[in-house]
Amino acid sequence: MPRSTSPGLPGSAPRRRAPRAAGVLACAALLLPLLSAAPPAGAEAAEPGALQDQFARAASRHGVPESVLLAVSYLQSRWDAHGGAPSVSGGYGPMHLTDAVTALTEAPPHHSEGTEDARGDSSRGVRTGAQAPRPAAVPSASALPARLRTLERASELSGIPAEELRTRTAANIEGGAALLAAAQRASGRPASTDPADWFGAVAAYSGADDSATAATYAGDVFDVIRSGASRTTDSGQVVSLAAAPAVAPDTGQLAALGLRPPADGPVECPRTVACEWIPAPYEEFGDGDYGNHDKANRPASQSIDYIVIHDTEATWDVTLQLVQDPTYVSWQYSLRSSDGHVAQHLALKDVGWHAGNWFVNAKSVGLEHEGFLTAPDSWYTEAMYRSSARLVRHLAARYGIPLDRQHVLGHDNVPGTVASTIAGMHTDPGPYWDWAHYFELLGRPITPSAGPRAGVVTIRPDYGDHRPVYTGCVSAGEACAPHGSGAVRLHTAPSADAPLVRDIGLRPGGQDSTTGVNDTGARASTGQSYAVAERRGDWTAVWYLGQKAWFRNPVKEPTAVNARGLVLTPREGLASVPVYGRAYPEASAYPAGVPVQAVSPLPYALLAGQRYVVGDRTPGEYYFAPVFDSSGHTVVRGQEEYYQIQFGHRVAFVKATDVRVSRA
Repeated sequence: MPRSTSPGLPGSAPRRRAPRAAGVLACAALLLPLLSAAPPAGAEAAEPGALQDQFARAASRHGVPESVLLAVSYLQSRWDAHGGAPSVSGGYGPMHLTDAVTALTEAPPHHSEGTEDARGDSSRGVRTGAQAPRPAAVPSASALPARLRTLERASELSGIPAEELRTRTAANIEGGAALLAAAQRASGRPASTDPADWFGAVAAYSGADDSATAATYAGDVFDVIRSGASRTTDSGQVVSLAAAPAVAPDTGQLAALGLRPPADGPVECPRTVACEWIPAPYEEFGDGDYGNHDKANRPASQSIDYIVIHDTEATWDVTLQLVQDPTYVSWQYSLRSSDGHVAQHLALKDVGWHAGNWFVNAKSVGLEHEGFLTAPDSWYTEAMYRSSARLVRHLAARYGIPLDRQHVLGHDNVPGTVASTIAGMHTDPGPYWDWAHYFELLGRPITPSAGPRAGVVTIRPDYGDHRPVYTGCVSAGEACAPHGSGAVRLHTAPSADAPLVRDIGLRPGGQDSTTGVNDTGARASTGQSYAVAERRGDWTAVWYLGQKAWFRNPVKEPTAVNARGLVLTPREGLASVPVYGRAYPEASAYPAGVPVQAVSPLPYALLAGQRYVVGDRTPGEYYFAPVFDSSGHTVVRGQEEYYQIQFGHRVAFVKATDVRVSRA
């Protein structure tokens, strides 16, 4: 999808196939953006000190163990209220009570821009074009699955009006407690004070229709109960759940829910996530056209070095329709927001068309998360973050992929292949994805690894408190609703009034970067590491896109941590070296019958005296796969080697022979 509000699902049907794709999706697009541009009118102000008491009172009133109520809420929202705005699946408040009809009614217009070719290989046709259509009318509640309308049931059970459940935190918690108590009664079990007796009710609360997803969800809730949790919420209140490591839930209660068994299929998922096989089709259309991925034999043919994080820019149902369309494009996994359910679409040995860069596609796995980049008050659930982290840990262990931001990339960190593709590259998951929390879940928290005079810094603002103003979430130039962010802005001088640094690839005319939510020209994100160019007071300068770029980094409220790392600079005698968007072999490496792919530099230069943090050293490789018949597919591997570097917001590549590497 394009660069603005549709950056996640990559590309679209071939040009001549667009009408077919639209037809397939017309009835599937019931549920497009379940989001709200700003908190709705009537959302309550924070009640300092009251939130913990609200959980205690609701638990007592409905006979639910307080630890169960707190843990369920933590898994859905981490106890945040989000100002009364809905999640991507239409969930409101700390208990994530779903009311998709209202969320759809309040959703702003869905808009789009951008031209990325998801396959990213000019050896065959470009695949861009059609969008999933926006529905003409909001569906009725009866047309939606039960998991998207739990707020209606909570209102019936509690007697609290729906509007209060959406906008009042105490009412929302009360409604969630009523749902849990009703699930316990429906199972025929008493309202026990022992948390271990509530496994079935918690599994039912997930709304999942299959036993594996419900069991995984409930297992996560009880993991929270055993480990405990404490955090400051978005209303500024501290909520705590004491650890109870001895709690051993009765998992046998799951059978009584009558849920469908997991779907059969060749899934490649860890046992700790609920995963089903929904295959992407490999079909030939005639005239040499085919879709929507390529057959391969990874890792025997090529190593898998990257995991690419996307958001879908569509709801779950539409996402599944898209990936099953043979005229569309593909990725390996989709993750559902409401409960963290995972669907696998491609065998990991095969190559998806998702990142807009063929070199990266051929060496990566793509994960699409149900969500919307330009909806700052639309939020991802803890359940989805946790499922995603478990899946990524599994993939990293299987393929030896380091768990760092040189290898776990956002789609917005993937470089354009050549100068002409830079402006159309996608920008998801964007500045509102919580990379710091994600890496905590990956078991690799972003912490200092060097002292105050370090030559490298890793971006790490406090996500909740760091709220830079972005524009363009609803309309161009209009400020987005305030929201936490893991990204910092980069200026030409150590002052907030100084212009933002320029990205001549995005804007060849030399215009300044902007505060646009999709403008990555002057942005550094959590986990990305840069070489320090200078420090001055509360400001730190790093080398970025061939220039010195400043961001505010006060000692008492740091937005980066000091780090160790390898850096590179042009070798002696070179004033500058070219920078590339892909690491392709030299011309002499190509066998007869395989067209030579140009090694074209991007419109940037890495200048003498500048330093950039090093990721991998990799041989030049090109996967030749331009036709449906995979018998002639081959990997071309050359003698030329490249270093991956953190060059701007996106990574880039330089030839190893052009640079020298040292420890910062």
